[in-house]
Amino acid sequence: MLVIGAHSADFVWRAGGAVAVCADAGGTARVIALSYGERGESGELWKEEGQTVERVKEIRYGEAERAAAALGADFHCLDLGDYPLEIDRDALLAIADQIREFAPDVLITHTDKDPFNPDHPVAHRAVDRARGLAAGAGVPSGFDTIKPPELFLFEPHQPELCNFTPTTFVDITAVMEKKVAAMSEMKAQQYLQTYYTQRADQRGNHARRASGEESIRQAEAFQRVIPQVVSEL
Repeated sequence: MLVIGAHSADFVWRAGGAVAVCADAGGTARVIALSYGERGESGELWKEEGQTVERVKEIRYGEAERAAAALGADFHCLDLGDYPLEIDRDALLAIADQIREFAPDVLITHTDKDPFNPDHPVAHRAVDRARGLAAGAGVPSGFDTIKPPELFLFEPHQPELCNFTPTTFVDITAVMEKKVAAMSEMKAQQYLQTYYTQRADQRGNHARRASGEESIRQAEAFQRVIPQVVSEL
């Protein structure tokens, strides 16, 4: 499983449970951030007198690395800058190389719309395009390609404004404590911890209703982009 977020904390709030489920099942999970979110996603840190961008990056890296470790994943940041996040040819190829090198079965990123965050849609377009470059549309190409990974979008903060319709719920009941521990590492955005804890409970309710599985207490919601291919229904 590969999760690519615009900023260093995006994976924790929206896909931390799925990452932990993958790792607990014996899978390999990796998190890539396109930026540290040093300018627009580190509000608590900028309250400190004399704060600098480089110091914020350093702190954010430590937070994300510890959070990823708590979930059973490794963390890497491309440090492309935020607010605005801008993806040129070199950055696009770097993202494609990351996808090609890791060759994930599942790739998760942002929705294509977010009226309250200027970087998230940019990340979506870059990751979607990089996936196509890495996979070569599943046909022979003049460059190295990988098996096309399944593409999912994680739930944005305000889904009804971001073209998000959940198609898949992941039961994270057994790993919720790990997600809470990971979220607690993100002290630069600690105001989000309560929201995403409550969101897991709400999605757990939806998952129970959709499945009839009464044991589900917490869940995360995702939207599948690429059609699922099966031999039978």
